[in-house]
Amino acid sequence: MRGMNRLKRKIDEYLINWKNSKDKMPLIIKGARQIGKTESIENFAKNNYKNIVEINFALDKQYIDIFDNGFNVDTIIKNISFKNPEFKFVPGETLIFFDELQACINCATSLKAFNQDGRYDVICSGSLMGINYNEIESNSVGNKIDYNMYSMDFEEFLWAKGYREEQIEELYKSMLEVKPLTNIEYEVMMDNFKEYMVVGGMPAIVNKFITQKNYSGILEMQKQILLDYEEDITKYAKGLDQGKILSVYRKIPTFLGNENKKFQISKVQDGARSREYVGTVEWLDNAGIINISYCMQQPELPLGGNYNPDNFRLYFGDTGILIGSLDEEAQEDLRKNANFNTYKGAIYENVVGDMLVKEGYKLYFYKNEKGTIEMDFFIRDKDSLIPVEVKANDNATISLNTLIDSEKYKDIKYGIKLCNKNIGYNGKFYTFPYFLTFLLKRYLKKK
Repeated sequence: MRGMNRLKRKIDEYLINWKNSKDKMPLIIKGARQIGKTESIENFAKNNYKNIVEINFALDKQYIDIFDNGFNVDTIIKNISFKNPEFKFVPGETLIFFDELQACINCATSLKAFNQDGRYDVICSGSLMGINYNEIESNSVGNKIDYNMYSMDFEEFLWAKGYREEQIEELYKSMLEVKPLTNIEYEVMMDNFKEYMVVGGMPAIVNKFITQKNYSGILEMQKQILLDYEEDITKYAKGLDQGKILSVYRKIPTFLGNENKKFQISKVQDGARSREYVGTVEWLDNAGIINISYCMQQPELPLGGNYNPDNFRLYFGDTGILIGSLDEEAQEDLRKNANFNTYKGAIYENVVGDMLVKEGYKLYFYKNEKGTIEMDFFIRDKDSLIPVEVKANDNATISLNTLIDSEKYKDIKYGIKLCNKNIGYNGKFYTFPYFLTFLLKRYLKKK
């Protein structure tokens, strides 16, 4: 990737496989705003179809009524063609792309008809902010495929910087063999990772950073996205107190900076009560803006159903947005790897949490009532629960050792420590540098 060429994304391969599948259903691509959904679909369409029918329901409001005469495919196509006779509908050669799905819920209902008809490929996309997904789900259940898209992960960031698949394979091979990386590999990748932490994964920001090879203007772009999200909250949070959602959203950095990182509604505003904030955190989660990590009741399998829904931590869905929420001095500190005081641990936790979510994991942590055992994250392999400790520095791992050594926790066989250290294994836990988090899922499948 050089200049302003398009950034390679993981969804590219997914879309090709979807097109080539025999029994493909209409596809709904979900994700937060500004993560590159529309651009990815348009690029795919341009390279794979003779005819593209693209309708943006937010911008082209004249198309919202195309479903008013029912959901027969021929009727819908006739209505579209009357509004724009230049659109061509050729069976087997046409992609219909409905963008900003949240602005036209009837579109979701039409997916059953398109699925049964089968003449045209259909992709829908929309900002999760504006989607009442329960409504869309009920309107299209069994007649569509969902794809969750995120901002760029660290591997995509490496692609943007010009790294090749074989170089990433070398990193993966070192993990499998539990072989330390060379000094050059380690130092260069750590530098790349620090860049990724500061820049984040929003494609426009990554593109600017790669193109100009410095941080100029990056913070301004991050702050603008923060403001755009706030504007969207006031626009799309129907049926909820928008002010309360904004309060929760703005407080996330403060709670991350606290030692226990627990999110407490009572501390969002003076006198705030949980019942007044019902649905606010869920809305931000559904919008793709945040990642929620739930406290496990006990460090044991299964992960799902074994957690306290009222005890959670909130992380930004993109670490660049967290950086944007801090002041310029703090961002400069991170670039220089200086003492980051309050936020250093929080930023490493946020980026690891973000990387785990992008690998398909849900987030769970554990802290016992006495506070003697605390663990940042848990993942699993085929038959064991794996505690994952994130260390901003290389201090003692008392909790990790306790969880592995204690006979009380039978599901835990070994652990993983993520820190600024090379690959290693001490008989109890594996040590990996932070930047290898994106390969953990793949590693555990092969281990």
